[in-house]
Amino acid sequence: MKAKLRRSGAKIMASLIVLLGSLSYIMILAVINGSVGFVAAMGVTIFGAAGVAKALGIMGLCAEVPLAWGWIIGLAALCGVVRGGLRYLEQYSNHYIAFKLLALLRDKIFAALRVLCPAKLESKQKGSIIAMITSDIETLEVFYAHTISPICIAVLVSLAVFLFVGFVASWYLALVALVGFLFIGIAVPLVSSGKLKASGVNYRREFASFNAYFLDSIKGIKDIVLNNAEKDREMEVDRRSDILLAETKKMKHGITKSSAATELLVTVFIALALAVGILLVHLQLLDLGRMLIGVVTIFGSFGPVLAVSALPGNLTQTFASGDRVLNLLEEKPAVTPVQHGKTFEYEELAVKDLSFAYEQNAPVLKEVCMHAEKGEIIGIVGESGCGKSTFLKLLLRFWEKDKGTIAYNGTDVDEIDSDNLLDNVTMVSQTTYLFDESIEENLRIAKPDATQEELEAACKMASVHDFIMTLPDGYKTQVGAMGDNLSAGEKQRIGLARAFLKGSQLILLDEPTSNVDSINEGMILKSLAEQKSKKSIILVSHRESTMAIADRVYNVCEGRMSEA
Repeated sequence: MKAKLRRSGAKIMASLIVLLGSLSYIMILAVINGSVGFVAAMGVTIFGAAGVAKALGIMGLCAEVPLAWGWIIGLAALCGVVRGGLRYLEQYSNHYIAFKLLALLRDKIFAALRVLCPAKLESKQKGSIIAMITSDIETLEVFYAHTISPICIAVLVSLAVFLFVGFVASWYLALVALVGFLFIGIAVPLVSSGKLKASGVNYRREFASFNAYFLDSIKGIKDIVLNNAEKDREMEVDRRSDILLAETKKMKHGITKSSAATELLVTVFIALALAVGILLVHLQLLDLGRMLIGVVTIFGSFGPVLAVSALPGNLTQTFASGDRVLNLLEEKPAVTPVQHGKTFEYEELAVKDLSFAYEQNAPVLKEVCMHAEKGEIIGIVGESGCGKSTFLKLLLRFWEKDKGTIAYNGTDVDEIDSDNLLDNVTMVSQTTYLFDESIEENLRIAKPDATQEELEAACKMASVHDFIMTLPDGYKTQVGAMGDNLSAGEKQRIGLARAFLKGSQLILLDEPTSNVDSINEGMILKSLAEQKSKKSIILVSHRESTMAIADRVYNVCEGRMSEA
């Protein structure tokens, strides 16, 4: 199945240009500098041609150019100096805008991810998101630094050349130049863009897919080695790499053909302009001096349109990257955060007739009813995939429930301020993510201003304090990338310590002892039992030993929940 852009190239460009905002004036300045700078560059050769025409006029071969030799030489030199300065300003302006906007886009993407998480991010590959934040954003630098201003410069310079050649030399020569500009600057890019569009989209898709798979391979390298699956994984990496290489070759081949066609057309129109100029001189419709000035002007005028003609090779990737970024920025969250909603301090939870389905006609939960009060530990048991974890996530409003009520202190969850809900309810999932920082910094995510005593108290409740103290640097110990320096059980207990440190009145625990041995399980359960007088705990587990501390237990079977 071929990947397609959701938007046309024009819509993507328009959307990206809108992001310029207050930086638009700098882009206008870049266009002015670029246009005047290129005209100045052409001025060097034009005044050179004027010098030749003046020499021919002195010899009586054409009308004499009225400019003195000093002026011709001085203006040619001045044009060279001006070109250098303006070129610097143009490039500085373009890249200033590009890097400012790349920072802005990254900020917007992180803001979008924050709104989409955690529900929608569960279905997105982490590697694909990383590719978007890094590679896709960097690709957009081409658009802001090397696309917008070249197009504007090409239009302005082409118009200036057309008028200059028409008034100074001949309108016939000007018409030849105009046709050349239209072919090279519009026709060729449109044709090549259409041919390169599919390969560009496919390349970005395969790049993101390869990046995601390779990242997963790195993260799971230990399990790959332990299961002797290196060869299979290596073969799959090679296969995906070959697919990516094939898409790259296809795209590069198309770019090369487009470049060759462009260079051929430039040669054709330069030869045509020279032929028309000679014919006009032969027919005595134009003198030799003005013909030289007009033809030399045309010869040096194809630079801007050549830059535009070369854009499709980069724009195919830019459009694909821009489309992916814009898709994320425009994606709607699974739920809209409630702002300025009702607030509460947890005392009780009542769930009545709750139903939910990820897909229509495939219900996960059916008319679920349960209740919990402060000071209780509620157990939930059931087979894997029966909806236990989904139920916990609905309590935190990861998704909109289909029907029924989830009421905290009598207020439905859809009416409660989202920040207030997260202050009162904390969930510890089956897998705890640890940042590549110290244990202390990972704990402080739950409470940035926590004292050392509070950190240690939370860790003692989670039965992880003694382990931390055996480490060389104690709480200052770095956990390593993705927490690789710690075992799954150790990471899970640090996640539990976070929940205790945050101090929420309702703690949702999804298999909190699945990665610990029976001794540590007993210590954790003892800590949970000691905490129940201060807060409520809803405990999901498949272990009967874990349910021993629960005041009440609910069984989940085929989406229905009943109290045991």
